[in-house]
Amino acid sequence: MEPVPGPSTVRVVFARPRFTRDLTWDALATLLPGWEVETCAPADLAASVDGADVICPLAARIDRRVIEAGTFGLVQQYGVGLDRVDVAAATDHGVWVARIPGELSGNADSVAEIALLQLLALARNLDETRAVLREGRWADRTGGRSLAGATVLLVGLGAIGTAVARRLAAFGARLLAVRAHPALGGPEEVAEVAGPERLHDLLRRADAVVCSAMFGPETADMFDAAAFAAMKPGALFVNVARGGLVDEAALLAALESGQVGGAGLDVFAHEPPDPDAPLPRHPRVVATPHVGGVTDVMFRRTAELFAGNLQRWAAGETPRWAVNDGHARRAGRPRPR
Repeated sequence: MEPVPGPSTVRVVFARPRFTRDLTWDALATLLPGWEVETCAPADLAASVDGADVICPLAARIDRRVIEAGTFGLVQQYGVGLDRVDVAAATDHGVWVARIPGELSGNADSVAEIALLQLLALARNLDETRAVLREGRWADRTGGRSLAGATVLLVGLGAIGTAVARRLAAFGARLLAVRAHPALGGPEEVAEVAGPERLHDLLRRADAVVCSAMFGPETADMFDAAAFAAMKPGALFVNVARGGLVDEAALLAALESGQVGGAGLDVFAHEPPDPDAPLPRHPRVVATPHVGGVTDVMFRRTAELFAGNLQRWAAGETPRWAVNDGHARRAGRPRPR
């Protein structure tokens, strides 16, 4: 992507000092020449929006208080998730809210990879078998389960679910799916697609479940005690979507009883989780700190799309991938040109 010179007055604030320990926002300098790129801690966002034109929330909450504290005109996510952004309040104040589609940014591919990583680690008892080798207990080794011939239920069949399906098919798994709009169907690798009302029916048939569903009021705690009870005894469960989709107390109880044979979790209801919380530390849980989409490929592709959308907005054009209508210009600082 060729950098397009931007106006010197445009200021973008990232609600995180850096993307990861080794990936910093300095990489955007060549893509946004002349722009002011600033950072703050998520908790300090409301105090850092004065004079900002664009806010990148990452995992910070953009509520009505934050929106009313500034005169920015665009909330541009560095990725897909907008569940912590008050889109209605932004629309009321003439603020655009936009995301970067996972199928374009590399996020879907990256998250699909960690879903497979966790599923394979659970199926092949990776933690236990490594301990057997480390402790010299060769006679105690176990091979675990194969994904070949296993039935895997995909809950959510957007960009991530589709990427998971295409990878799992190569292992010889039989794929079922539940999605909000089953009439949309799915990729050819998926044998059956059903709506949310049939979730429990399909859970009974699955040896493993991978959740990549969208989080919202209608899907909060969709994996509750009843859902885990509907699963095959000993089935595996992986969640790479949002922690709020899972009743964590119910999952812990299902793990303790053996109803769920193991869980892979990249997301939690509260992040970061309490270091002493039992679920991430459970012996049958493979847990990672919400890093599914955090790869070099995702960072690089998203940077290009992110910068291009900021330049588009600053030039007076409608931002791509907006989830609302921000044409009702808010009072205060005019949009830069």
